[in-house]
Formats: sequence, structure tokens, C-alpha cells
Amino acid sequence: MTAVLQCENLTVRYEGNVALTGISISVFSGKMVGLVGANGAGKSTLVNALAGWSRGRPIVTGKVSLKGQRIEALTAHKRVQRGLTLVPEGKNIFAELTVDENLALVRPPSDAAGRHNFRVSDVFDFFPRLGERRNHKGAALSGGERQMLAVGRALLAGPRVLILDEPSAGLAPRLISDLLSRIRLLVDGGLPVLLVEQNVKAALKVVDHLYLLERGRIVADGPADVMCADQRIVEAYLGTLAAGNSA
Repeated sequence: MTAVLQCENLTVRYEGNVALTGISISVFSGKMVGLVGANGAGKSTLVNALAGWSRGRPIVTGKVSLKGQRIEALTAHKRVQRGLTLVPEGKNIFAELTVDENLALVRPPSDAAGRHNFRVSDVFDFFPRLGERRNHKGAALSGGERQMLAVGRALLAGPRVLILDEPSAGLAPRLISDLLSRIRLLVDGGLPVLLVEQNVKAALKVVDHLYLLERGRIVADGPADVMCADQRIVEAYLGTLAAGNSA
């Protein structure tokens, strides 16, 4: 089976400093893949490299493929057009526009084939709270509602794969659980998702496969249930990350 999103031996350097070394990950249809690591592990650098965001003029080597086609030479805009959709951490909606206006700004893809296509009504079905708040401005939404709106906007773009960068940041535990469980429903419907998280407890509840990133390298990966059952990995990595999340 061909991965929907794949990077092979991805290395990122900034003015001689190596930020990522030899990263290889695969995301398959109908699967949620988790990438977890502490602050400074290189998660955001990897997200930017996959999405084509060239902050700080990095030197990027290696392969990035979407549905079997190489995309590492494409601009960020071209990657979005191909169906690589990123929900970045932080500012990802228009605060002065209403929920309806935020969603209306998203232009549906011209090539619907091979994509996961959603309508505004689908977004409100997945996130009923947004339907209730559709006439409220983004600035009036809670953190959880803003994140739902950001995901809703991404869905309307017709993604082939969805990358979520730290969706739990700043949210209460109950809201994190609700948001990720709803995203899991999208995955079960076939949408492939790469979940990039520092909150390992939240990620482990929903992902199928887990990659552990430390100091710019993948130090372990495997099915989430197998990783959780490996005492060596739990003690060396997962336990430390979970303790950091709860601090």
C-alpha cells in the first residue's frame, strides 16, 4: 500500500546547524499517525518542512511524497493545491470575521478526485458547537471553538492528508478529548491525519502509529499499542513526556 504522505531521509539545516536528521515517516489512508516530542525536539521544523514553509532559509534535503508524487520542490501554496492541508498551531482563523465568514473564505478545490471533500453542513455536523456559534466572530470563540473552526476550514479545502500541529495547545483536558475524538471520526471515515503533539497522553488515545522525536531524530516508532506495552520505551520516553504534560 502506498502512503498518502511520506518523507524519506529528511534533513533540515539552518546555517550549518542541523535541526532534523534522517527523518522518515509514513501516513496511510484511514490512519492517524502521531508525532510526539518535547519542546525543542524539532516537531515544528518537521511540520514546516513537510508543508513547504521556509522560515529562516533552511537547507532541506530528502524526499517528500504525496500520493506517490514527489512534492519537496513545490512551494507551500502548490502543496496545498495538491491536497496537503496544515492546521498550524496558534493563529489559524480570522478573529474579526464570523464563523460563517471564516468558512466562506475557503475555496473548494477544482479537482475533487482523490480528495476528502466536505461542505459547510458537514463541518457543522462534525462540530455542532460551531453551528450554534456561526454568527459569532472568531474573537468571541473559546479556544476549543477556534480550534474546531480551524479544522473546519481545513476540511473545506478538500484535503488528501491533514496535518494538525499541536491542536491541544492551551485547551482544557475535556476539550482536548472532545476535539481529538471528533477528529478520530474523520480518520475512521478515511481521512489520513498526521497529529503533531507534545501532549503524549492525548495522542496515545487516538493514534494508530506513533513516532517519537528527540533532538531532531526519530528515536522509536511503531503501533501505538505496542509502544505503550514496551516498558523500555515507556520508561525512557513516554513516561518523561507524560510527566512533562502533567506538570
